[in-house]
Amino acid sequence: MDAPKLSTALELVRWIMWAQRKAAEDWVRERELSFEQGFTLGYLVDHPGAIQRDIAQMTRTSAASVSSLLQGLERRGLVERRTEPGDERSKRVYATQAGVELIAGFDPAMAATDEKILAPLDEDERATLHALLTKITAELAQPTRP
Repeated sequence: MDAPKLSTALELVRWIMWAQRKAAEDWVRERELSFEQGFTLGYLVDHPGAIQRDIAQMTRTSAASVSSLLQGLERRGLVERRTEPGDERSKRVYATQAGVELIAGFDPAMAATDEKILAPLDEDERATLHALLTKITAELAQPTRP
């Protein structure tokens, strides 16, 4: 693939981020999931029993969008909503075993993508890149997780 004409370091960083995102999107699409469905399923594996409001904050979407997203995952048997005893209005969301198994290889796939992206660099160059990015990010506000 011919390299695009990028003139700044941050344009190059954005290209790397695009490559990572594309690899993630391709991986989830192979499992017939949207990127948002895959992201949500991964969140539920790590945070079993989340409520829809938590998922809406994490995905930065509306409650209505989350409801629709979860309905699609439920139809496929990948998540289930359970009513909490004593609070019939509150439903907790869990990934099913099928959901857990469907996305089980995501982290190794992304690690392989990272390795492919960094393949042109030797260990010293990787260490230098890491040190430079660490220096830059030390001056930035920390990303927040909902």
